[in-house]
Amino acid sequence: MSIHWAALGNTFGVSLLITLGVVTAFCLGISALSRREAVLADGGSAVRGGGALVVAVVAFAACAAAVGYGLYLIAGA
Repeated sequence: MSIHWAALGNTFGVSLLITLGVVTAFCLGISALSRREAVLADGGSAVRGGGALVVAVVAFAACAAAVGYGLYLIAGA
């Protein structure tokens, strides 16, 4: 039995980068929602917090897309 170390290293590297990307997107989404809530709590309008809401939705959509694609790869459909 032999181990193909280059392929193992590539798999580890790609997995690490994807994991960091999903975690970063999720943190960005949480931060954007927090900013929106702060604007609304200070008496600001929903329009002022709308940009943060858009950022949050896009960030969470990216997380959902990554998870969905991972499930698609695992299921082999």
